[in-house]
Amino acid sequence: MKQRIGVYVCHCGLNIAATVDVAAARELARLMPGVVVARDYTYMCSDPGQALIINDIKEQGLTHVVVASCSPRMHEPTFRAAIQKAGLNPYCLEMANIREQCAWVHQDRDRATAKAIDLIASAVAKVAWLVPLQEREVGVTQAALVVGGGVAGMHAALDIANAGFQVYLVEKQPYLGGRAAQLNTTFPTLESVSDLLKPLMKDVVTHPKIRVLTNADVEKVDGYVGNFRATVRERPRYVDATKCTACGKCVEVCPVTVPNAFDANLTTRRAIYRAPDGTFVVDERACTFVQDRVCPADPRCESVCPENAIDLAQPAQSHEFGVGTIIVATGAAVFDATKKPELGFGAYANVITSLQFERLANAAGPTGGKIVVNGKEPKEVVFIQCVGSRDQTTGNVYCSRICCMVNAKQAHIIKEKLPDAKVTVMYADVRAFGKGHEEFYDRVRKEGVRYRRGYVSEVYRKGDRIVVRAEDTLIQKPIELEADLVVLGVGLTPRPETDAIADLLSLPRSGDGFLLEIHPKLRPVETAVDGVFLAGACQGPKDIVDTIAQARAAAASAFAPLCRGKVKVESATAVVNEELCAGCGLCVAACAYGAPAINPRTGTARVNAVLCKGCGACAMACPSKAIQLMQFTPRQIISQVAVLA
Repeated sequence: MKQRIGVYVCHCGLNIAATVDVAAARELARLMPGVVVARDYTYMCSDPGQALIINDIKEQGLTHVVVASCSPRMHEPTFRAAIQKAGLNPYCLEMANIREQCAWVHQDRDRATAKAIDLIASAVAKVAWLVPLQEREVGVTQAALVVGGGVAGMHAALDIANAGFQVYLVEKQPYLGGRAAQLNTTFPTLESVSDLLKPLMKDVVTHPKIRVLTNADVEKVDGYVGNFRATVRERPRYVDATKCTACGKCVEVCPVTVPNAFDANLTTRRAIYRAPDGTFVVDERACTFVQDRVCPADPRCESVCPENAIDLAQPAQSHEFGVGTIIVATGAAVFDATKKPELGFGAYANVITSLQFERLANAAGPTGGKIVVNGKEPKEVVFIQCVGSRDQTTGNVYCSRICCMVNAKQAHIIKEKLPDAKVTVMYADVRAFGKGHEEFYDRVRKEGVRYRRGYVSEVYRKGDRIVVRAEDTLIQKPIELEADLVVLGVGLTPRPETDAIADLLSLPRSGDGFLLEIHPKLRPVETAVDGVFLAGACQGPKDIVDTIAQARAAAASAFAPLCRGKVKVESATAVVNEELCAGCGLCVAACAYGAPAINPRTGTARVNAVLCKGCGACAMACPSKAIQLMQFTPRQIISQVAVLA
């Protein structure tokens, strides 16, 4: 059948039209082989623009469509849906990216136009060889896995469970709450975080559709969207919560002392300890008996427990779940301030981080909410912002977004608890972007907190006090501030486990190390792996408000396929010509998604089309060229190159 091709050139407002002569590109497109109609429009992705394509398919009998506009990553699904509405197979579409590849990278109009015409000609040459592909659907297991039991994970789990679907909530720590459980109050409303978390945790643990697994790790995930199989290892707690009366006798005899990470290492705890949720648990990494079957204590914790609630031989448990979708809500870590040794953290007891300040200010913290350092109330306090953020020397060039308001909140707490204290905030820029943030920033300054714009170069001891040396960038002079307490406004960084999570689920990471969404504007909670969604600070630094908003968005995206019961999968996948395949396995090694496998019966490769993402790595690795990627076959690619030669 003779091909009848339609070419549609987008102005994209002035994004393309300001640099590319759209009319000239359209007129030359009319002369290309197989083209029967060529049009241009201000916004081709708009409803009127799509209507032009739909009408031409019906009236002109088009067999293939070329759209010259922006990146396929942004609007290929839009145009596929449009031509499908007109009765054309959605895979008979090719896009020429004349915005990012022409208009946005060139200033010379003639050269940009010539390049745009070449790209259109290349797309026309390829589209003539595109063949209709059959769209496929697979059934969906109506359950979801949520990895991470912080604010994001709990909200996402509740939303999915409230929609009527089973949820498996897996948390690495022995308790729920995540990073928020360590905090004192929120900004700018100064509400108690504990008052916000307790009802949320109660709703989660009592929900009939949520199974909570704390002290657990996701070890393996197989399958594909709609049909994942997750293996979870639940580490033993060694304490039976149904028997334990929380008498604390076990803690009294435990000889092992380790830093208390929940209190940001301001205090220590025993190897057996009371978790923040009130339950008792044994830290298997710290307990000498669990590690080596030797304990210097006599009697051991097992012996002194009046309820026989402790069992140090308790084994780990493995669980397998079938789920349709997965939400990753593993959160972020706090920047390690020892990487900035010039600021004195770790060297001086009166230099602390903003997270440690949260624990000091918390009524359940090590000082009962009193702001004391070395047993004394500080009279002069200096906050240093952007520690580990916007810093080329640490490799963290991004803004952590929360630090400005955290320090403002903590400065307010100082003035509230110690009204006579002198408080100074050293800042580079103040970013009070959220609702009510600017007003709170103004309020703190009116309370007497002094903001000085400058860069801190050194923190050193002077007797019992600390000296902050900096350059005041407004008066352009070096300054020195003496203080009894220095608080470092540390930023957020990816968690150490992020690598493992990324490898486990084949998720890409952004340049700053956080997990990468598929599109920052149009698809902010989706990932490159169908059925896997991101929620909270694992995707980038954010406060509690934005974390909850993203968590609920991820939940809505995750339970949409659960509601439908079926999900569409990509049709432009790799296919194997078994007559050419030698069964070498190079394609198996090259694939990041586990799509190819060697058939044990035939000894040749086969591709699981549901797992395949159409990346083409297997086709490149195949030495016998037995694998072809639909939509990118050698004939299609060669035809494009021939036009450009």
